[in-house]
Amino acid sequence: MKNALLLYAKGMAMGAADVVPGVSGGTVAFITGIYDELLRSIASLPSAVGPLLRGRVAEAWARANASFLLVLFAGILTSVFTLAKVITYLLERHPIPVWSFFFGLILVSVYLVGREIKQRNLPLLLAFAAGIVFAFWITVAAPVQWGSDMLSLFLAGAIAICAMILPGISGSFILVLLGLYPVVLGAVKSLDVAVLAVFALGCLVGLLSFARLLSWTLRRWRDLTLGFLTGLMLGSLNKVWPWKQTLTWRLDSHGQKTPLLEQNLLPGAFGDLTGQDPQLLLAVGLAIAGILLVLSLEWVAGRRQPATQGA
Repeated sequence: MKNALLLYAKGMAMGAADVVPGVSGGTVAFITGIYDELLRSIASLPSAVGPLLRGRVAEAWARANASFLLVLFAGILTSVFTLAKVITYLLERHPIPVWSFFFGLILVSVYLVGREIKQRNLPLLLAFAAGIVFAFWITVAAPVQWGSDMLSLFLAGAIAICAMILPGISGSFILVLLGLYPVVLGAVKSLDVAVLAVFALGCLVGLLSFARLLSWTLRRWRDLTLGFLTGLMLGSLNKVWPWKQTLTWRLDSHGQKTPLLEQNLLPGAFGDLTGQDPQLLLAVGLAIAGILLVLSLEWVAGRRQPATQGA
């Protein structure tokens, strides 16, 4: 029961992160030491279909590690439905403290994951640099406009769900870049079953295939994969920098303007440009709080190797 409650809390933390644009639940999974088990469990779902169809429910349940997935996703859904409004409110009213907290959280995660790399060599450096460049490019890329036909929706679902399980990359932000965020959000609000079904099918195919691929690369080239994932998290810090100037806007589903492209500023420049208090001391304090929270989670989980052991 204690392990189940801890896993449920980790799921809630993942859900809270997924609510924030630009922050990935995959980062939280890495921080809390369940990333490997999450990938293995998702990748094993197809192998459970055969026993399930033959009526061997217990075998199918064990193969899919269903207890782990159900508790974790229950935590994720609980957080999404209960914390979404709170986090959205805080991001709108107190953006600098919130982004500072996530900045500290991701920064210490770079250290915790990076220290698990055993061999440091040129290929690892290249993988690390590739992760930084890719994540940075994602955070500054100009939006494109995909079509809203069924094939585009299917592919968007597959791409977005892959981003959600990658540390440092937000699936919702990928949808914004593809120009399909309003389409998918509108389908959710209007319960457009056809659009949601195609998008969900893309998510399912992307999740199963990408989780299997990523799990395989972690087994075969663990250090290189960890190097790339560490680079992703470091590159994503560009997105969660607390002091920003909005360059372009987009209209959300309510017709209200929300930031689309932003430029990072130093705290002093932010204060001079906007006339607002940069809240530097509060920002530093909350970044430190994020760092301490991650270190506390590691201590509570009792993990000496955070990236290699499950919950």
